[in-house]
Amino acid sequence: MAERAVPWVEKYRPRTVTDVAHQTEVVDTLRKAVETRNLPHLIFYGPPGTGKTSTILACARDLYGSDFKKRVLELNASDERGISIVRNKIKSFAMVAVNAKTNAEGQSIPPYKLIVLDEADSMTTDAQSALRRTMETYCRITRFCIICNYVSRLIPPITSRCAKFHFKPLPKQATLDRLKMIAAAEGVGCSDRVFALIEEQSEGDMRKAIQMMQSLHRLAMDGEIAEQAVLDISGAVPAETVRALIAGCQQPNAFKQIQAEVDALLLQGYPAGQLLAQLSGEVVSSATLPDVAKGVISKGLAEADKHLVDGANEYLQLLNVFAIICRSAAPAAA
Repeated sequence: MAERAVPWVEKYRPRTVTDVAHQTEVVDTLRKAVETRNLPHLIFYGPPGTGKTSTILACARDLYGSDFKKRVLELNASDERGISIVRNKIKSFAMVAVNAKTNAEGQSIPPYKLIVLDEADSMTTDAQSALRRTMETYCRITRFCIICNYVSRLIPPITSRCAKFHFKPLPKQATLDRLKMIAAAEGVGCSDRVFALIEEQSEGDMRKAIQMMQSLHRLAMDGEIAEQAVLDISGAVPAETVRALIAGCQQPNAFKQIQAEVDALLLQGYPAGQLLAQLSGEVVSSATLPDVAKGVISKGLAEADKHLVDGANEYLQLLNVFAIICRSAAPAAA
């Protein structure tokens, strides 16, 4: 039972650098760093679920072996992002010198420790400035790996001291291969169409895809996973519904009908942000909307998304978006 309780994201997290999916350039560079035992300060940036944390932890295991816990400090900077955490916890760990040695497995251990700062782009400017000073002072005995989604939110003195690696969203085939490997190991019943749906809903986020498949496996009571279950658990609006909404907006005097359909969607519990994301994809790929209308609608979608992040009312934002679509699509209907 204990084995079944382990989240698959942790159970199948890469244990060595060579196990990391897809990110070829990063893996090749880190493999050489492990071989030479010479690791620079690093910045890993890119979308969530692309393997940033897994990659540096796998690299640390290759470097330190059984000494991993003694020589690696992992912090989530979004929880502890003030200057006090840099002055106390990080500095006290970074300032302790270590020697090169051979561990229990006969592996050569380099003479420095590693601090991993996850979600570092949420740190305050003062904390980042203090971190820069710590990196500079203790660079001989401590290496830093700074992980973030947006490298532009880090101050230039930090980015200039690190080797930067961009993690791209995982391609479809890499995600499918990893999902099928896990499904075979766990005895998950999945058709190729279900795998494709999970990959599509994860949008290149491997963590999201694996968590979704584990949840679906539990809900299916160890039976075959249905296609509709993927859409239900992901909160995705059926593609046919989204296309029907856009087509309805191109009809004369359509707003009242569209308003009723928006009411129905929200009553079914679909999140407004998800609907906006799917609308954006359908608008851009539409063959019936003129380019000018696509531009106006896309601007309206972006503004609505920003307002939702700021806490605006979902219902009013969706109505505003569909009013924009109705106005912009009217010439196409004519």
